[in-house]
Amino acid sequence: MTSNSVCKVLLDILADAGGCQIFGVTGDALNPLLEAMRGDSRFEWIGVRHEENAAYAAYAQAHLTGGIGICAGTVGPGALHLINGLYNARREGAGVVAITGQVAHRERGTGYHQEVNLEKVFEDVCGYQAVINSPDQMPRLAQIAVQRALINREVVRIELPIDISEQQVPSLHQLHPILKTPSTLIPPESEIDRAAEIINAGRKVALFAGVGCREAKDKVLALSQRLNAPITHSLKGKDVFDYDDPNVVGMTGLIGNPGGYHAVRDCDVLVMLGTDFPYEWFLPENAKIIQIDRNVEHLGRRAPIASGLLGDVGATLDLLLPKLAAKDDRAFADRQVKLCTKWLAQQDRDSSLERDTEPLHPQLFARQVSDKAADDAIFAMDIGECTVWVARQTRMKGGRRMVGSFNHSSLGSGLPSALGAAALDPQREVWAFCGDGGFGMSMQDFVTAVRYEWPIKVLVFNNQTLGFVKMEMEVAGYPLNPAATDLVNPDFAEYARVCGGDGVRVEHAADIPEAVARAKESRKPFIIDAMVTPGELVMPPHIDTKMAWGFGMSKLKEGILLAKGEHAQWDNWVKELKANL
Repeated sequence: MTSNSVCKVLLDILADAGGCQIFGVTGDALNPLLEAMRGDSRFEWIGVRHEENAAYAAYAQAHLTGGIGICAGTVGPGALHLINGLYNARREGAGVVAITGQVAHRERGTGYHQEVNLEKVFEDVCGYQAVINSPDQMPRLAQIAVQRALINREVVRIELPIDISEQQVPSLHQLHPILKTPSTLIPPESEIDRAAEIINAGRKVALFAGVGCREAKDKVLALSQRLNAPITHSLKGKDVFDYDDPNVVGMTGLIGNPGGYHAVRDCDVLVMLGTDFPYEWFLPENAKIIQIDRNVEHLGRRAPIASGLLGDVGATLDLLLPKLAAKDDRAFADRQVKLCTKWLAQQDRDSSLERDTEPLHPQLFARQVSDKAADDAIFAMDIGECTVWVARQTRMKGGRRMVGSFNHSSLGSGLPSALGAAALDPQREVWAFCGDGGFGMSMQDFVTAVRYEWPIKVLVFNNQTLGFVKMEMEVAGYPLNPAATDLVNPDFAEYARVCGGDGVRVEHAADIPEAVARAKESRKPFIIDAMVTPGELVMPPHIDTKMAWGFGMSKLKEGILLAKGEHAQWDNWVKELKANL
């Protein structure tokens, strides 16, 4: 295969964009790509055991680096397996390049083996699809795709039909350097003046910050100091702002805290900074809202706004701050800080090792990891109850980062996201927080960590149930349904050892610190099989009448089922009472 083959030119384009690792499962249509990579020191093929996990890993790399992540799947089923992980990348605004194969052109439309109309299937998830139907299309179409992934933070797909991928590109005239740095976006001065007027007139100003503040943290803190405004942040903003930062009062939403909740709900002016927080019932009903975001689709789509500023948070604040008068009254901010401090003290009590009731409280494990993990550790979290324990019990001090399925909320994303993080720097400490349900969906790729000698640490909250689904049922007024939510799990620590890693099962509170220390020191992939109670209830910062009514109705219905002889209802009551008294 000469240097101008379709696959070799694609590799040159990807390398120019900063992509160097490709996660995937090979097959006949991808074999030419693998052959083009042979001996190319710029690239590493990382063979995983499921294409969906390849897409999650690519997303994690794009999220953590701000560059692109790359995944690959062959024709038909191999390509289709990528889709869920790619939807996660799309919802998180990550630039991911998906490379797929395709059957030969002469077989199209014949119902050929594994033939799928991939253009149609990927139409919704991809911002752009580069379907290479002739070798001379490769430079232009692939560059458009990669450029959009890198600058627009989109999911794109490059299709390589088996009869095209080994052919030669007739001309490299269209090749050009990839643009790597996006332009700064600022709103017009008239809109900035309007926002300043609203903020200056406000008495109780609050800031609601998201992941769009990552490059502007110091400016957001300066804005908070000038206005004496509390800072609430989204879950994705947790690794941008920490409780040690002045005026930071944490999160709102179902897994937030009273300080964050009341800062947003009780203000008269809310400044939303780089967040597309989706839960409108947690946003204020009567306050004037100013929103700063570089994505025009985000402006005003969650709540009515008095002023929308289309621009980068940092650049916009540079222009807005000089127009704002300092506010001396700290009463509003101090009230929210006090609520948050009280709540944090309760979290400390909830995660104390003295709470040694068995099965164990999950908070104990999350807190021990938070206390002992490296200052630059990466936390890859799955969704479900484990998200709650990461949000409430871990601290993002120093250079810690967090990656997860925040918007798509896809079960099984924790472990493969950790793989993507570990592949970037195997020496950096990576923790995966997984529920037993989520880990069970992706556990086949624990052997991938073993294969590449990535010493990831996996904390599995083993409560033998789909715990968050169970709580959703209860709040909605449905009784316990063990057939739908109960799980039968293996010994995950033994599974780790069978795969070539290491692990420990923990059933007693006194053993948690040693288990965390062993995981931290291990040079092998390590699983902590944390035996925790399924009865732990997640209490939101504010309980409304609908929630209380739904929970009460679920208990009434469970009582009726118990009277009819369904003894699992009694077991559930005992576990919940034992965990929460």
